[in-house]
Amino acid sequence: MWIAGALTLAIACAVTFFAKGGLNLRTMTFTEIALTLGSGAIIAGALVLGPGSGRRDGAWPMALLLALTALTAISISWSVAPDESWQDAGRMLAYSAVFGAAIALVRVAPGRWPAIIGGLAAASVVVCGYALLTKIFPGPLGPADAYARIEEPYGYWNAVGLTAAMGAICCMWLGARRDGHALLRALAYPALGLLLVTLILAYSRGSLAALAAGLALWFVLVPLRLRGAALLIISSLAAGAVGAWDFKTHSLSAEAVPLAQRTTGGHQLGVLVLVMLTVLLCAGVAIGFMTARRAPSARTRRRAGAALFAVIGLFVLAALGGLAHSQRGLTGSISHAFNNLTDPNAKTPPNTPGRLTAVASVRARYWKEALQIFKAHPALGAGADGYRVARLRYRTETLEVRHAHGFLVQTLADLGIVGLLIALGLLLTWMGAAGRPTHPFNRRWAPWGEWLRLNSGGRPGWRRAPGPYTPERIGMLAMLCVVVVFGMHSLIDWTWYVPGNACVALLCAGWLAGRGELGQEPAGDRPRAGSARPARMRVALACAAIIAALLAAWTQWQPQRSEEARAQALTLLAHDPAAAVRAAEGAVSRDPLSVEALFALASIQQTAGKPALARTTLQSAVRLQPSNPQTWLTLGRYDLTHAPRSALAELQAAIYLNPESIAPELLAEHQREAVEIYNDYVEAVRASQTPVSSASGSPSRAGALSSPAARRRAAQRLRRIRSREAAR
Repeated sequence: MWIAGALTLAIACAVTFFAKGGLNLRTMTFTEIALTLGSGAIIAGALVLGPGSGRRDGAWPMALLLALTALTAISISWSVAPDESWQDAGRMLAYSAVFGAAIALVRVAPGRWPAIIGGLAAASVVVCGYALLTKIFPGPLGPADAYARIEEPYGYWNAVGLTAAMGAICCMWLGARRDGHALLRALAYPALGLLLVTLILAYSRGSLAALAAGLALWFVLVPLRLRGAALLIISSLAAGAVGAWDFKTHSLSAEAVPLAQRTTGGHQLGVLVLVMLTVLLCAGVAIGFMTARRAPSARTRRRAGAALFAVIGLFVLAALGGLAHSQRGLTGSISHAFNNLTDPNAKTPPNTPGRLTAVASVRARYWKEALQIFKAHPALGAGADGYRVARLRYRTETLEVRHAHGFLVQTLADLGIVGLLIALGLLLTWMGAAGRPTHPFNRRWAPWGEWLRLNSGGRPGWRRAPGPYTPERIGMLAMLCVVVVFGMHSLIDWTWYVPGNACVALLCAGWLAGRGELGQEPAGDRPRAGSARPARMRVALACAAIIAALLAAWTQWQPQRSEEARAQALTLLAHDPAAAVRAAEGAVSRDPLSVEALFALASIQQTAGKPALARTTLQSAVRLQPSNPQTWLTLGRYDLTHAPRSALAELQAAIYLNPESIAPELLAEHQREAVEIYNDYVEAVRASQTPVSSASGSPSRAGALSSPAARRRAAQRLRRIRSREAAR
């Protein structure tokens, strides 16, 4: 059991610290390959060594997840960014492998569930502990952090908050359970306090809301309410005290604070956290001794439960009363909050503690753009992970983002209604499979197979299934709450793309889907004497799983191989142009969908004295991604030197696809890229209206916006361009 828990801890931490936020191609590629090959080995081992019971638990969710992965891969054919769709297909292959490995593990070792939950709890403590250390010791761990919010090791604060929220559910199971070692139950108190402090200092409103939903589900489903309430209340009070002190300390809660001040405040925070952990450990040990000596009577438990409900009721009434007596009143306050939440132009709160009580968010803007993309491509979307490129046509500000910050709107934008229907089918079938080991609300799911039996006389749906709350059932309910926390958070953020968060949820979800009914362990259908067919079939399936994993890993590796060859080609260009051309061609052959590889090849071909071939390569990039403004911009800039009259239409296409690339505010701020694009456009307009002049007489692009009057004329001309493009 300890070995399984240590392996879970090690794998979860390795994925988190190596892949980080999932935005780096190199680290993400090797993480995907490791997950795919490791999961393939687990599935193959389970097929060979596990019981041949013929169970089908988890088959439908697995099939629909593979269908979603297949749609992601097929979307390359119509994607606005096929290279990014290829990379997203690699991520989905790794996620599918993790989900399948969890189903295989629960078939082979269903009794190892405590090691899974305990290992995930320990991993969350390690990750959040490191996150706190970056704030306690900013000198060696975070000298360049400009924000007060904790963001490491992911590089994204909401991912840190989600790790703390999912780990908090695991700690609730660890500290509230009746079985297990008493010391582990006592350690749940400081562990939960550490996670809650990290969650508070990440200033993640979405993670707080997701944790609230998970805890509400926990207290509804799990009959260990008093134990869980004691753990949660004591840890929350201690973590709240530390968070309140941090909020009042300027060096820890303000932005752009000098390193020396952050170091002093961080050391003080470290001492306070250490005191909190010590107090919580003593509290956990004391409560453990008290409950072990004399368990509370039924009357005491009823009174404590009534008191808790009364406190919650008073808190709700006080909140409603405060809103009712506010300046806007109850309904006005709710309406104002809803408008701020859904207003795409609402002012985004700063990254300070005040954002925890603010409602406005920039997500409404991203969601609006995603829905506009869906409206333009309703059936199949713009292609997997195509939101970043497709949104450029619809955005009304200059902020660069990669994802829509919401699973549903991202799926609609990328894969359309077909992708959304597959995702909803995956959710429904998983809920049915997960209901078998958990029996939420003391009911079980009657599957289609039971309905199709002629003598059953029933329909698929929930049936009453009262049963004891065994330790395993409580553990399964804890896993269910972990998945709910992740699912709620994914509705309002892009943490589905963060492997450290997603793999934890996939492990729990796959375990629940493959577990089946509790207490009904199959004996296995061992082959009869003299018959090796079942064994041969399992070996054949295991070999197929290994081959599939190797093929998936090969496809996941190709974009990174292409990027390595591209970098090598640019390095070789200075001293060996012929080798540089060969390396660039190798980059294109490894990933023929990569426009960056084509750009590098064209640049090298131009340097090698082959301008016609370079232009043909850039035209291939435009044909490959005609909806990407960067391909038109690169070709237009090339033609400014070699074919100035052809550059105007190409630059107009780039501006049409990305109008905000020359936004007036960017020009006023002398943003380099915006100024260069505008100057390129001005030169193309002049070249199309006058005969082509010599190089010495051509207008100077560097000085086109050198005076305030020129910048004012540029802004006016830009407004006319944008109005004409919008009218199209």
